Amino acid sequence: MERVLIGDVGFGKTELALRASFKAVLDGKQVAILVPTTILTYQHWKVFRERLEVFPVNVEILSRLKPKSEQKRIIERIRKGEIDIIIGTHRILQKDVEFKDLGLIIVDEEHRFGVLQKESFKKKYPHVDILYLSATPIPRTLSMVLSGIRQFSVLETPPENRLPIQTFVVEYNPEIIQEGIRRELERGGQVYYVCNDIERLEKIKEELTKLVPEATYAIAHGKMDDEELTEVMSNFYDGKIDVLIATTIIESGIDVPNANTLFVENAEHMGLAQLYQLRGRIGRSYKQAYAYFLHAPTKKTIFR
Repeated sequence: MERVLIGDVGFGKTELALRASFKAVLDGKQVAILVPTTILTYQHWKVFRERLEVFPVNVEILSRLKPKSEQKRIIERIRKGEIDIIIGTHRILQKDVEFKDLGLIIVDEEHRFGVLQKESFKKKYPHVDILYLSATPIPRTLSMVLSGIRQFSVLETPPENRLPIQTFVVEYNPEIIQEGIRRELERGGQVYYVCNDIERLEKIKEELTKLVPEATYAIAHGKMDDEELTEVMSNFYDGKIDVLIATTIIESGIDVPNANTLFVENAEHMGLAQLYQLRGRIGRSYKQAYAYFLHAPTKKTIFR
């Protein structure tokens, strides 16, 4: 099998990946799940572990987040077949990682990986089933799907009780931000505030604290220490943080069902696929979700 699973964000691609992995393990095979970020690795590990803890299935993480000695121990256990499902970043692709009996490879967020990275896995394990997951496949993948070179499936039905996300494209306005955050807090929810300028995040935190002082805030971006970043995301997932001020590091697969309001600053500087992925971080429960794409004030030109 070499199949592409295409589905809207939040439609259940991870659920299908989990069930496919479980079936492969029941058949005595190992599963490798390749994901683009350490944050998403941790989240998938948490979901898989919670769902499969009542079964004799060993799920582990392999990423640069782990100390060298721990990585070496995990790699040795993979080689011996003691780990059934390994979830990891590009670290899984390195030459020192050898499987005893690999049966399934799942590539999550397929559009985030280069051709050489995906092809290297295929060359190393030519007889292993591969499942690619993506809401926004890259043009090369779409071309292979449409030409019939690669099999594909489409998830067309949203989960039960899922509501369409209310999306607004508006000029930057502190009053709208204040109202949106307070409305979300009043119903016990959480908020994402996205700005892709790391230098501005602290300033944004100060501004939001003035607007809504009763909320708790945290910052997340790619230049943070891995352990610190994982702790922040874990606290946000556990509901200890009301508003997460972050870069687009959150765009890939982050699933926090209680976060249902999103603000994206300078949205006009981002691509449609990126905005689509960001909007997919909310609306993952039965609650109504609200996405605000904020753009700079429009200059009015007077023609004479």
